[in-house]
Amino acid sequence: MKTGFYMLADLETIAALPDPGQLAGLAHVLVVLPAADALPPVCPDGAGLAASLARRGKGVEALRSGPLAATVGGGLRAWLMLDPGKPRFAQLTALRKAFALLLEEQPAAIDVLIDGDSAFVALAAELAAYVGLANGAPLPTRKKKDAPKALARLTLWGCGGRPETAVALAEASLVARSLTALPPNVLTPGAYRDRLADMADEMGWDSEEFDGQRLAGLGAGAFLAVVQGSSEDDAAIVRLSYEPADAVETVALVGKGICFDSGGHNLKPAKYMAGMHEDMAGSAVVLGILLAATRLRLPLAIDAWLALARNDISAAAYRQGDIVTALDGTTIEVVHTDAEGRMVLADALALAVRDDPDLVIDFATLTGSMVTALGTRYAGVLTEDAGLATAAVAAGRLAGERVCAFPMDDDYESELESKVADVKQCTLDGEADHILAARFLKRFVGDLPWLHVDLAAAACKGGLGAIGSDQTGFGVAWGLKFLTERLQSRNRAIPGSNPAT
Repeated sequence: MKTGFYMLADLETIAALPDPGQLAGLAHVLVVLPAADALPPVCPDGAGLAASLARRGKGVEALRSGPLAATVGGGLRAWLMLDPGKPRFAQLTALRKAFALLLEEQPAAIDVLIDGDSAFVALAAELAAYVGLANGAPLPTRKKKDAPKALARLTLWGCGGRPETAVALAEASLVARSLTALPPNVLTPGAYRDRLADMADEMGWDSEEFDGQRLAGLGAGAFLAVVQGSSEDDAAIVRLSYEPADAVETVALVGKGICFDSGGHNLKPAKYMAGMHEDMAGSAVVLGILLAATRLRLPLAIDAWLALARNDISAAAYRQGDIVTALDGTTIEVVHTDAEGRMVLADALALAVRDDPDLVIDFATLTGSMVTALGTRYAGVLTEDAGLATAAVAAGRLAGERVCAFPMDDDYESELESKVADVKQCTLDGEADHILAARFLKRFVGDLPWLHVDLAAAACKGGLGAIGSDQTGFGVAWGLKFLTERLQSRNRAIPGSNPAT
C-alpha cells in the first residue's frame, strides 16, 4: 500500500489456520495465543514451543510476560500469550517485542497465526495488523550500504475480516514518523509544503496556503516574528480540509511544524539542539490523523492547520524585548526566543477559530517542562473543559498512547502579565511552563471547546507501545481514538471499526 512517499506491506487475511504442511513452508511466524495456564490442545508448532520452554527451564507462564522465539525446522517462530485483560499499552508493547524478534532478520514476509475464540481473534488481529504493518516499514535513511529492508507481506491466519482501522492507523503512523525522521536540510518548510500539496492532490483534500506575504496582510505578527530570522522565505501556515457530505461535527486540528529550532538569539546548547528537526512532530501528527480519518471516511469535517517554519538565528531574528502583534490583535512581549512554538501556534489557532469549529485540538512538542514532568512515555493534555480532559485520558488508555491531564486554573495567568503588552510570551523562570504555555494559547481560542496536547512522548529511545522506532508518532493513535470515541458517543457507526479496539 502506498501513499505518496510511504509504503506499507501488503496485508492478507485467511480465515483458517495453516495445516501442518503449510506451516512447515512458512519462514517467519508469530503465534498469538490467549493468556492461559496451559497451551491449547492443538498449538501451532506446539512441540517446538514445548521443547524451547523445557530447554530454558520455563513453564507456560513465561509466555504471559513476553514473547519467546526459537528455530523450528529451519524457520523462525515466535510465540506470545496476549492477555485481553491487560492495558492496551501493555498489549501493544508485547506485540511490538514479538514482531521485533522476527523483523530483526528483515524478512520479506511474516505470518501471524491467531488461535482463540472470536472475540480474542478480533482483538489480536486488529492489534497485530497495526503493530506489524507500522513496524515493518523502515523510516527514511540516507544509508547507501545495509539500508533496512521493508516487509513486503503480512498474513493473518485464523482471521476472516480485514482490520481496516489498523491498516489506516499503521499508514498514518508511518507518514507521521517518516516526516519526523527526515533531516532538516531535506524537510525544509518549502519542501514540506510541496509534499503536502502532493498528498492533498492524492487524497482529494482542499488545500490553502498562507505564505509570508498573505500572513503579513492579515497581521500575523506572532508567526512572522519567528520566521524573520530565516534566510529563505518559505514559511507558511497550510490548511488541509476533509469535508465529507455526512459530517456531523467540525474539528480544527492545529500542529506545530518547526522544521528546525536553533532557539534563535537564546541559542540552544548543542545537547539540546540535537534532534530539533523533530520539532515539527505536532504537524506530522495532525497530518496522520487527517489521513486516517479520510481513509476511514469518518463523518467529521476536519480542517488541519500546519504552522511550518524554522526558528533560525541571524541579524534579522526576533529578540527578547520585542513586542509583536498577533493576528487577532493581541500584543505579545517576547521574553525568550526559544519559546517560538507558542508564537506560531497563536496565529494558527487564531486562523482556525475564525470558522467557529465545534472542537479545536492542537499538537506540539512545546515545552521542556512537560518532558521534565512526564519523561517521554506520556503526553500532557490541558483544557478548561473537564469533560474533554476525562475523554482525553480515556482515549489514551484505549489507544495505548497514554496521556496525563494537567491543571489549567486561571490564577496562573498572573505569571504572564506584562507591563508593556497584553501578554508575556512566557517567563524566564521556567516554572510550570507547560501550564503557562497552555494559558497563553488559550487566549487565541476564546470560548470554543479546546484541547492542548504537549507531545513529550514524540521521541522515546527504543520505541514506545506499539512503535519500535525512536520517533514514535505519538498522538496519531490517540487522536484517531479520541475522535472515533467522540463519534460513537453520537451513536454513529465507524466504517471498518472494531468495538474490541
